[in-house]
Amino acid sequence: MTYPGDYDTYLLEKEENLRVEELQNAEFDRKLAQEEIWIRQGIKARRTRNEGRVRALKAMRNERSARREVMGSAKMQVEEAARSGKIVFEMEDVNYQVDGKVLVKDFSAQVQRGDKIALIGPNGCGKTTLLKLMLGQLQADSGRVHCGTKLEVAYFDQHRAELDPDRTVMDNLAEGKQEVMVNGKPRHVLGYLQDFLFHPKRAMTPVRALSGGERNRLLLARLFLKPSNLLILDEPTNDLDVETLELLEELIDGYQGTVMLVSHDRQFVDNTVTECWIFEGEGRIGQYVGGYHDARGQQTQSLALKQAKAKNVPEPAVAKAESAKKSPAKMSYNLQRELEALPQRLEELEAALEALQTQVADASFFTQPHDYTQKVLADLSQVEKALEEAFERWEYLESLKNGA
Repeated sequence: MTYPGDYDTYLLEKEENLRVEELQNAEFDRKLAQEEIWIRQGIKARRTRNEGRVRALKAMRNERSARREVMGSAKMQVEEAARSGKIVFEMEDVNYQVDGKVLVKDFSAQVQRGDKIALIGPNGCGKTTLLKLMLGQLQADSGRVHCGTKLEVAYFDQHRAELDPDRTVMDNLAEGKQEVMVNGKPRHVLGYLQDFLFHPKRAMTPVRALSGGERNRLLLARLFLKPSNLLILDEPTNDLDVETLELLEELIDGYQGTVMLVSHDRQFVDNTVTECWIFEGEGRIGQYVGGYHDARGQQTQSLALKQAKAKNVPEPAVAKAESAKKSPAKMSYNLQRELEALPQRLEELEAALEALQTQVADASFFTQPHDYTQKVLADLSQVEKALEEAFERWEYLESLKNGA
């Protein structure tokens, strides 16, 4: 490409062309993300797809791949420290409350080296609080918390408080240095940032001008420079672009240390962890093997099993006599009907929650009008709260039925 005029004119026109190119690429990526959602939904929604639209999607994928080859791809590598002790955390009968609200109640667990655990629950239920208890940043009201030996922690903060908005991307990463150490070898800062999809010119930009996805990539780039054997990821998928999200999943999969993460992204949890701790209300935390859907399935089965056992297994005569002494009154017919209907109610709330979370996870969600996104987020919070309350109600009615 040639530019008429002198060198200053050339620089101005080149800068404008780069700006226009960035805008075009952003719009292209937004449209591609929408088409990817469509093709995934199409598998379930229709047998015959619009073949022209499918061909167009394939062409868009090829165009994006060609652009990534020029720009580079996110090749995230974490500097792993020496192995930690076998027992990373051990908790016994831990209790913690804030202003009378119980966040953790009688919780016991053991985390071993190499475990990958997700903390799941509505906002404000105590997930981040539990992480802080484990790391010794908060003191439990009662119970024992033991932190293992040789721990080197890398912490990804959901609030992104660690970035200085007035400094450039490069300075936030390397504190003014020209090189960073990656796996024991020096690398130029600009080259390292390109691995995380930062154009050299973008590396000179103040953090305040970055998008949410760019800020997350910068935090991840800095995170992976730190030797660690324990990754704490608090809402890591917020505003993360699709490619970086996929590579983060691969990184976690190959990580030899221990991973503790908080996320509302069900697919991300399914792809990364081997155990889930689900906050079930009133400080109770259930521990289940597998990813999100495995854990929720076990939770529902456990609920149904308890209900069936209470309904079908006759109580011993002595137990009946004791129950009669403790609770002479039987459950009312209406309460019995309510208890029987709760499993179906829980399934409906789970389905509603999944639908809303799918909306929020869509790459184009935050490009929608502000009023719309706020309504969806409010609905999401409301359904999360309703699900927690439904679990609490089921527990209460079960205890009432059993005379507890």
